[in-house]
Amino acid sequence: MSGSGKDLHPPQTLMDHLEELRKRLIRAFLAVFVGMGISWCFTDRIMDWIRRPIAPYLTEGGLIFTGVMDKFMAHIKVAALSGVILSCPFWIYQLYQFVAPGLYKHERRYAMSFIFFGSALFLSGVAFVYFLVYPAAFQFLMTFGGGTDRPMISIAEYLSFFTMTTMMFGIAFELPLILTLMAMLGVIDSAFLKSKRRYAVVALAVVSAILTPPDLISMVMMLVPMLLLYESAIWIVVFFVEKPRARASAAAAN
Repeated sequence: MSGSGKDLHPPQTLMDHLEELRKRLIRAFLAVFVGMGISWCFTDRIMDWIRRPIAPYLTEGGLIFTGVMDKFMAHIKVAALSGVILSCPFWIYQLYQFVAPGLYKHERRYAMSFIFFGSALFLSGVAFVYFLVYPAAFQFLMTFGGGTDRPMISIAEYLSFFTMTTMMFGIAFELPLILTLMAMLGVIDSAFLKSKRRYAVVALAVVSAILTPPDLISMVMMLVPMLLLYESAIWIVVFFVEKPRARASAAAAN
């Protein structure tokens, strides 16, 4: 059994877990800070990219600001968002390292795959909202109710909306990774995911309604990929968690 099960570790207290969590969070924040520092050199270009989805609807040619510090703080927010995106492989690795002691020995070999697919999913969520959701959402929201009124959107308001929505989509697209981790830790299995599919549809619909702009198009555009990601998680759990464990158990029994 020693080659197939979990390695034997000294029992950890709650304080040990909290100390490990603190260490991983510090390292993740340091990575974000480094990414933020790198991004600071390019905030003008990044701001142009962030402004682009709503630019066609800005009649004054740009976002407005009314406070002395507004534009400076906007560039800090832009650098912070870019830092999170740029450093995503590293903070995803820290998450993996935190949960790794609870995994089976053969599952710890998936570290590089965990980092690769975790980063790819997060970046896919960011790209999805930027290239698909924002154009559709702004087309609806900025033209709703006729063309008499003219938008004057502040840089602070827009960045708060953009940052929150972008981060939420990136995190939401990590759904298969989160469910796979829970399966590796023994919290859920594929049978559980299949049996709760109807509840998952309702829950994901509620989450989509909360996280997206207040229009049906944006909600559906988030709900559909989330449902596909949920279904993909079931197959990932079967092929990468349950079947390898079954083979390992059979090998140990022999």
